[in-house]
Amino acid sequence: MKKYFIPFDIETIPLPFEQLDESQQEYLLRGANTLDEIDRRKREMALSPMTGQIITIGLKVIEHEIDKINGETYSLISSGALVFDPNIATDKEITQKKENGDVYFYANEARILLMFWEILKKYKTSTLISFNGRNFDAPFLLLRSALLNVIPSRNIMQGTKYNYPDHIDLLDELTFHNPSTFGATRRFNFNFYSISFGIESPKSQGIDGANVHEYFLSKEYDTIAQYCLRDVEATWQLFLRIKDFLFL
Repeated sequence: MKKYFIPFDIETIPLPFEQLDESQQEYLLRGANTLDEIDRRKREMALSPMTGQIITIGLKVIEHEIDKINGETYSLISSGALVFDPNIATDKEITQKKENGDVYFYANEARILLMFWEILKKYKTSTLISFNGRNFDAPFLLLRSALLNVIPSRNIMQGTKYNYPDHIDLLDELTFHNPSTFGATRRFNFNFYSISFGIESPKSQGIDGANVHEYFLSKEYDTIAQYCLRDVEATWQLFLRIKDFLFL
């Protein structure tokens, strides 16, 4: 019987501050009394779908099959990134196939969201795999879609905190749905878990979430997409590394 897994990740940046209403600007900066605090508040806008935007969605589609001859096998169906390029017209998209086989789709934010939901519609029985996706990526995707009038093809926040279908959040698994600041279920960042389980860190090539905005302003969209896909690959490898131990 065939199943499909879709490991995914998103990259976000703050919305342009000047595009916000004056009352929203005042609300976000309320109580910020130094330039450093104002700068920090503006950078943190990337963490909320109300004040941030999605610039890259990276994902892979992987087929899983079990048979008597080959046993358990995983086959890569596709790998690529949906990339926000502000220079592309609203109703247009550009497709590029890279040398390593990854496919990049460049469009505006609404269109890359639409393409994401179309992929999930095509693989409607797939299981999503993320790291902290239930707390960040999934609600961000749903709320940005609502703000941009893009209808989701699937409720990727269905279920409860402890029991939800068709989505494996590796952070939940690694903390047994009980993350804490110390002890056996202490929560670590993705980089820490990757190194601990012998997986190449996505940050090993000099870019991480903290400087994605700088790369975007420099129009280095492919660099961001490559980093996002390294996150996706590491997410998939972490799933393979722990699945036989924690998913019993």
